[in-house]
Amino acid sequence: MSAVNKVAVVGSGVAGLAASIQLAKAGVSVDLYEATAELYALGSGISLQGNALRVFDALGAWDDILAAGYAFEGLTLRAPGPDAPIVAELPDVKTGGPDYPAAMGMPRADLARILADHAVRAGVVMHFSSKVTGLEESEASVELFVNDASAGSYDLVIGADGVNSRVRELIGIDTKPEPTGMGIWRTFVSRPPEVERSELYYGGPVYIAGYTPTGEDSIYAFLVEKAQDRVGVTPEEATRIMLEESRAYGGPWNAIRADLENGARANYTWFTKHIVTAPWNRGRTVIIGDAAHSCPPTIAQGAAQGLEDAYVLTELLVNRDTIDQTLWDEFHERRIPRAQAVVEASVQLGQWQIDGDRDADAGGLIFGIAQKMAQPA
Repeated sequence: MSAVNKVAVVGSGVAGLAASIQLAKAGVSVDLYEATAELYALGSGISLQGNALRVFDALGAWDDILAAGYAFEGLTLRAPGPDAPIVAELPDVKTGGPDYPAAMGMPRADLARILADHAVRAGVVMHFSSKVTGLEESEASVELFVNDASAGSYDLVIGADGVNSRVRELIGIDTKPEPTGMGIWRTFVSRPPEVERSELYYGGPVYIAGYTPTGEDSIYAFLVEKAQDRVGVTPEEATRIMLEESRAYGGPWNAIRADLENGARANYTWFTKHIVTAPWNRGRTVIIGDAAHSCPPTIAQGAAQGLEDAYVLTELLVNRDTIDQTLWDEFHERRIPRAQAVVEASVQLGQWQIDGDRDADAGGLIFGIAQKMAQPA
């Protein structure tokens, strides 16, 4: 029993790959279309909360991800300064339940590779250099146009093509991501032995300085600053800027700077926010993941929410006989309030930093969202 037999997925990020895997495992014919020439994982590392790990297990990819990543518990808060004094050691809520670590870091490229391997093994046909250029919907199918030519008709098209989603635009949803006023420098460097979990520094010349272990020998480090126009900055200038902005932070940052001085690359992006109000579908085309919602990574729930979108959607599709309004109503009821809570909390945490609000209960907000995420989607 399945509401679909043939599905097109647009985008090879975590949400698109997760949806593809689950559908293919259920016997659905899945074509995945990716505009770039190969798997593309922007940035350096990724933080994954327990509710994301729970979805990876449902996909059948958990063992491979556990082997490739760095699992940890808790969060350390430090102050700026040469000694980087520890301010607090906070426990994590196990949002995936007791069977999974509270959190995990891993290289984005490794995560993309593992999920793509599982997709191919499940039977997903992956098409690279394939830019979606049009959609024509009838009552029973959607004709998809790729590189200006018809790619065939599908029972459903899933747009998981990121914050600047072409699918979102094609189905007439005008909501677009807006900048929050923050930008982030990221780099991928060797792991100092004392870094065993995520650590954040509040205060100093940037809003937040931090790092997350991504493997036995690697971490990704980041600096969150006031958003600036960094277009045209050369790779050498990017490394120099991150190096200089980090000098107020001691402790493990000394080792991070050593790698930057040896040429570690840095990249820069702005934080964005948006959430599409119901419905996320127009007929037989639906958007999920960053196409439907984006937020700053202040509580590290972005990937988890995209994964949950994919899991809930595919669960409904493979356990129903038809795509009807009842299916869409349940999908939106299960996903939109949860994603909206994450977006609003993530944006609020960043805004408190921008406003310099020292009385804000950041810990209470983070804990409250974690408690919500601990309940299965």
